[in-house]
Amino acid sequence: MSQEKAMSCCCVLDASTYVGFWILKKLLNRGYSVRAAIRKNGESMLEEKIRNMQATEERLVVYDVDVLDYQSILVSLNNCNAVFCCLDNPEGYDEMEVDLEVRGAINVVEACARTESIDKVIFSSSLTAAIWRDNIGTQKDVDEKSWSDLNFCLEKKLWHALAKTQSEKAAWALAMDRMVNMVSVNPGLIVGPSVTQHNPRPTMSFLKGAAQMYENGVLAYVDVEFVADVHIRVFEDISACGRYFCFNQIVNTEEEALKLVEILSPLIPMPPRYEKEMQGSEVHAERLRNNKLNKLVEAGSAC
Repeated sequence: MSQEKAMSCCCVLDASTYVGFWILKKLLNRGYSVRAAIRKNGESMLEEKIRNMQATEERLVVYDVDVLDYQSILVSLNNCNAVFCCLDNPEGYDEMEVDLEVRGAINVVEACARTESIDKVIFSSSLTAAIWRDNIGTQKDVDEKSWSDLNFCLEKKLWHALAKTQSEKAAWALAMDRMVNMVSVNPGLIVGPSVTQHNPRPTMSFLKGAAQMYENGVLAYVDVEFVADVHIRVFEDISACGRYFCFNQIVNTEEEALKLVEILSPLIPMPPRYEKEMQGSEVHAERLRNNKLNKLVEAGSAC
């Protein structure tokens, strides 16, 4: 373990989310000390795993946090160098949850601004904060400069997209105002070990409107371990800045769509006519671009 990592302390909030849990594991494996901030009164399998880990992992301390309780956030951040903000509702998304997530994001960034030891905030957002608008099918490129249209999301009741767009925008506005060093990661649909058991409702919330995403070339998915690695990479790289789209595979063919259905089974049932054989030739134009992340991973970063 390097001396620098031994001295670094990171907070993962909420560590009991699917992404937060994997970031927590990766940070511990890399030698960091970690504050695992988890929702009060939570009863998820991941929360139970984290509490059990605390008994054997000397570099892990668990805190109960209510993101609507500003003081409880401050306590978990004390003496930390970085915060991985991974807000996600385990029950999925509805209209009420949108406001709660925005308020939580604001509280986290404000708490970071008031914690002198914090050097960087890594904000975990989503591709759904960038892909939804009326004219998405006419855009050649959808990249880090793109934002989902709030009125469109509200009209179509795309609550996951609305929550992620509003909370990320609010976090960026406050971070710039309070001079907080923030970077965001915008993953596609997150898949990985036991995702259908540990993250079923947020997964289905992301997939609302999946047919339209697919037809417009903006449906993409990504392995959770890669997502966690990217979060840590943008933390460790001092030149990392702004937003980073994060995905492994764009789903723009019938074959890829069926592969995704298989990955998410039994959350999504396989269409009967494809149970024995997957075939299809329709191809939709890819619109998503993640050149910025590729540059970061391969050779450095570009703003």
